[in-house]
Amino acid sequence: MTKQEQYEALLPQIQAVMDKNVDIIANMANMAAMLHETFGFWWTGFYRVINNELVLGPFQGPLACTRIAYGRGVCGSAWKERRTLVVPDVEEFPGHIACSSASRSEIVVPVFHNNEVIAVLDIDSDRLATFDETDAKYLERIVMLLIIP
Repeated sequence: MTKQEQYEALLPQIQAVMDKNVDIIANMANMAAMLHETFGFWWTGFYRVINNELVLGPFQGPLACTRIAYGRGVCGSAWKERRTLVVPDVEEFPGHIACSSASRSEIVVPVFHNNEVIAVLDIDSDRLATFDETDAKYLERIVMLLIIP
């Protein structure tokens, strides 16, 4: 199955489990788990904007950084630039935060609510150049499925 076919199969499954009657954290947790399980990424999770910094939210994978400053690293840069960042080699990203030396490539997708970034979806791979425009396109669609109160 191609990457696109995997995303196409996953989209309706994620939509089916998003629940408007629960906290956004529960929806983030299920979304991270489904993405992680489907693709076998190294690390899959969310950082939430709290008191003008990114704070670790629901995730799947090894230990993670708990706080990231605005504009710092890939996550903080995606938040500041309000756009998805695809990084084929994290060692070449200026200011990359190495929460794990096993992380080799990364994609970060901002989550918007009322035109404000309220979180970012961060996905790391232990292989170089894992992510591309297909991932960006589908992950942007997927985060839009989050039910935000």
